[in-house]
Amino acid sequence: MITAIVFIHADVARLAEVAQEIAALDGVSEVYSVTGDLDLIALVRVRTHDDIATVVADRLNKVPGVIDTQTQIAFQAFSQHDLESAFSLGS
Repeated sequence: MITAIVFIHADVARLAEVAQEIAALDGVSEVYSVTGDLDLIALVRVRTHDDIATVVADRLNKVPGVIDTQTQIAFQAFSQHDLESAFSLGS
């Protein structure tokens, strides 16, 4: 499994719609709205590098409201813990 982290600049007037469209793309596992210089971060998890090109260049970049992207390829994962349980509150 290859993981790519995609930094996204988007039309802030359509941010929620852009995020939802990106999240619905095959290969996109998560989309986060963030503070700072970026608007969204998407995690892409696919089998091959060619699949990254398909997801990012052929689909994600063509979502209306996406202004610019920068893609980072993850080389190695250092943590295998369940992120959902790490961020859950309460019981």
